[in-house]
Amino acid sequence: MSPSSWNRDILQPPSAAAPELDVIALGRRVRHLRKQAGLTLDDLSAAVGTAPSQLSLIENGKREPKLTLLQHLASALGVSIDQLLGAEPPSRRAALEIELERYQRGPLYESLNLPKIRISSRLPLDVLEAQVGLLHELERKMNEQVATPEEARRANGELRAMMRERGNYFPEYEAEAQKVLKEVGYTTGPLSQHVIADIAAHLGFTLYHVSDLPHSTRSVTDLKNRRIYLTQSQRQDHDPRSVLLQALGHYVLGHETPKNYGDFLAQRVATNYFAAALLLPEQATVEFLQKAKAAKEIAVEDIRDAFAVSYETAAHRFTNLATKHLGITTHFQKTHQSGIIYKAYENDGVNFPQDHTGAIEGQPSCKAWTSRAVFDVPDKFSAYSQYTDTPSGTYWCTARTERSATGQFSLSIGVPYQHVKWFRGRETTARATSNCPDPTCCKRPPAELTNEWAGNAWPSARAHSHLLAAMPPGAFPGVDETEVYSFLQAHSGN
Repeated sequence: MSPSSWNRDILQPPSAAAPELDVIALGRRVRHLRKQAGLTLDDLSAAVGTAPSQLSLIENGKREPKLTLLQHLASALGVSIDQLLGAEPPSRRAALEIELERYQRGPLYESLNLPKIRISSRLPLDVLEAQVGLLHELERKMNEQVATPEEARRANGELRAMMRERGNYFPEYEAEAQKVLKEVGYTTGPLSQHVIADIAAHLGFTLYHVSDLPHSTRSVTDLKNRRIYLTQSQRQDHDPRSVLLQALGHYVLGHETPKNYGDFLAQRVATNYFAAALLLPEQATVEFLQKAKAAKEIAVEDIRDAFAVSYETAAHRFTNLATKHLGITTHFQKTHQSGIIYKAYENDGVNFPQDHTGAIEGQPSCKAWTSRAVFDVPDKFSAYSQYTDTPSGTYWCTARTERSATGQFSLSIGVPYQHVKWFRGRETTARATSNCPDPTCCKRPPAELTNEWAGNAWPSARAHSHLLAAMPPGAFPGVDETEVYSFLQAHSGN
């Protein structure tokens, strides 16, 4: 991933502070303009009233000039302040010098323990090209090496620990969502497509629905022309409102290009949270939940219906607000029909299975849990509730199943026994016992089956080759940059 790849420098929220001055780029521009004007350091220092040594520090990107000095420099060099602070390097050589200087000041170069190259006009252009090219390739190789499934699982585990510590509540994202809703005049009720279109327009974006969106993306944002491309297909597993709001979330939250897989995951959590905070505004949702708690009738399906969102979004939003506003600890699971956990969150002490990195996703859920038992319930139209006795305590859970392009999933919300009094479905008589992680619970076949079939069975396993492969490389894992750039090029004239 090169520093210029997926450049998000122009991606700043309207309320963001002015960007920090790029002293390296400014220095190279001053040097270029000085030489273009045929001036020496002494000439320019005399014209602006400062010492040549101070100008040298500025040209080498080691000192930030004050505004008055910038004005004097612009005047002496015959350019405007805007031209002096321009974003584009004045020449190919200047661009290479800037990039090499940034590399040499970065952590990657520091870790190599190599001497720094003195960047001057005597350094041949082909040497500059070679050095920058080598560093590009080295950075790409390093990113490829760390982007392994284990690295991804570890980053996800660290992110989940942070979410648990905060009770999955992020006031900074709530505040940004409230601000946006206020600016477009939202009052009450489900967030309509019309209001969402107003939000996009307010933030300066035009929406385009296309049939050829790159297959590796849910949306594509064209920062140059301020466009957001969405699919016009009716067959999709994600609420189109959420997809658009997540795309806008990157803008409002001022995200930069992810530096690693941890950044990528953190940004996804942030934009998912931001979208949910718009679809289910904090004040209205908390008031709804507090009334339900007072009536001892909390139910995820009621949240879903009141705000016209998916069951999964309603369940996620409950985890955001339950601990902060209701004093209820909770856990959430999204489990595939094969038993594999796809998403999970907990701050109530439930004992989720996990590997040595702390990762829960990809682990098999206990067969006794509600998230597995719900697949065998004949009634697919109602929520299924169950008490489960575990080594860490008794939990009550409610779950539903939903079908998607990748199979059937269960979506489950659970709480410790002391909180069940606030929920509809607490009267259930369904009960199970889980001894996991004890392998005799559900991982190891019963003795009678083992005695009958051990040594007489040879299944042909369905290989999950993705478990062996490196994570897809690039700034945004799994996204084909060539495909995205070609898409944008094809649509740029429309």
